[in-house]
Amino acid sequence: MNYPGPLPRRAFLSDMGMGFTGLALGAMMHRDGIAAEPGWSPPDGKPHFPPKAKSVIWLFMNGGVSHMESFDPKPMLNKYSGKTIAETPFADTQDPKKLAIERLVVPDANGNQRNTLYPLQVGFRKYGQSGAELSDWFPHIGRHVDKLAIVRSMWTTDSNHGAQTQFHSGRHSNDGNFPTLGAWVHYGLGSLNDNLPQFISFGFREYWNKIDGHYLGPAHDAVPLRVNPKDPLDFGRPQGDFSESDQAKGFDLVQKLNRLRGVEYPADAAMSARIDSYELAFRMQRSVPEVMDFSTETAETKSLYGLDHDHSRDFGSQLLAARRLVERGVRFVQIQHGGGGAGAWDAHGGLKANHSKNALAVDQPIGGLLEDLHRRGMLNETLVIFASEFGRTPGSQGSDGRDHHIFGFSVWMAGGGIKGGVVHGATDEIGFHATENRHYVTDIHATILHQLGLDSRKLEIPGRKRLEIDHGTPIREIIA
Repeated sequence: MNYPGPLPRRAFLSDMGMGFTGLALGAMMHRDGIAAEPGWSPPDGKPHFPPKAKSVIWLFMNGGVSHMESFDPKPMLNKYSGKTIAETPFADTQDPKKLAIERLVVPDANGNQRNTLYPLQVGFRKYGQSGAELSDWFPHIGRHVDKLAIVRSMWTTDSNHGAQTQFHSGRHSNDGNFPTLGAWVHYGLGSLNDNLPQFISFGFREYWNKIDGHYLGPAHDAVPLRVNPKDPLDFGRPQGDFSESDQAKGFDLVQKLNRLRGVEYPADAAMSARIDSYELAFRMQRSVPEVMDFSTETAETKSLYGLDHDHSRDFGSQLLAARRLVERGVRFVQIQHGGGGAGAWDAHGGLKANHSKNALAVDQPIGGLLEDLHRRGMLNETLVIFASEFGRTPGSQGSDGRDHHIFGFSVWMAGGGIKGGVVHGATDEIGFHATENRHYVTDIHATILHQLGLDSRKLEIPGRKRLEIDHGTPIREIIA
């Protein structure tokens, strides 16, 4: 049962009847509020309809990538550099009364005006048979452009770095705590490998909260890992120096004690799930270090991910680990680049130096990931997403930076039943507003869930009705 207040005496005595093992488990179940309402059952781990993807690799660039210097180049910024928007032919196109775009207005992030156009800080060219234009900072990704569906018409509403929370959960950070996309996937689908967690996070998270499951429960939080076979996760090793046989004996004893729960807690699925998580933790002591050990990978594969360069080794190692995890049946791998503070991509000044350095760190590893997945036959069932919380302003901030920009920015997706060589949506000629096929961030969520065979409305739980915008709409134009 789920007790809303202090544990009733009967429940307390029942726990005592199981000894301190039962007391501890009962207390945790009460604390986490996992037990379900009468007449309702959680998902059974099966997709709602045939999926096109099995796993997700979610690449998130913290701080705000400039869409104009990455996946949506705007040459008009060079032509009218130094002029204010009012002095250009685009002045009328920025009038919100003429745009008829809901909730979008001319002032930029945080209400500031950044109206003096700033030129592109890097060149760009067409790539692949599709001829999609990308900046010169992303040549390795560019070589795989025919695998990508680039969505150039994203928008959001949080003009500060709470937009990181918004992109992951679909809700403004002031709205309260809501599950992230990875938590929903974990909640909705069953395990593909009982020896590994199904939702894993690499990289540092600060501005958006570190609790993914929220009202779904802590069982659906991401498991944070490090690419270090000797120390891949916190508390991943026994405190004492135990032999494998000693650990096995202890594990067997705990299993016997757990089976006693049936006396007082018959058919308690929630408690079974919690006990399963402890057993998973035990198995992870072997399985996770093996994944992080790259000794079986060829020198060519390591080089493909950029592990032979100082500037790309860290991120490349995380992406190689992500491929190895997905290969072993992990559902959702979430990788943050540039965490800490506002995020490494937050180029309010020195944009050229900032973005060229960050792009150098991620471009080859991402290109390597796409190539590696493709040649192993894994890309068809693995959905890769490149995202950032917002874009950056067409106008300058200071002498050489760009401010946050929520009115139009880019995301791309590849694999997992997504069309390749597609550019969907558009911003205006200076990259200010998303004007064609506009998509709020949860449309990306809806597309991912759809490819995994999940209907977000069937995942709703009693008392937690979601807004229509929370669900989003799959972007049908990019689905194969």
